[in-house]
Amino acid sequence: MTWHWRYEDANGGEVTEGVTPSDAFPSQADAESWLGESWRELFDAGVESVTLLEDGRVEYANMPLRPE
Repeated sequence: MTWHWRYEDANGGEVTEGVTPSDAFPSQADAESWLGESWRELFDAGVESVTLLEDGRVEYANMPLRPE
């Protein structure tokens, strides 16, 4: 099983320009840990939300990165 992030803009469209594609992570915990360290850089690059996928299956979607 592999986990990865899909980056999304404010309209829910996928962001691919200006960001490095998500690594494949061996576990959900590894993917979430990485996001905790990287979300600011993603947000600065125009990513408004992320979706976590496991082998193409959505674990959770549209998690916002914008600070409250």
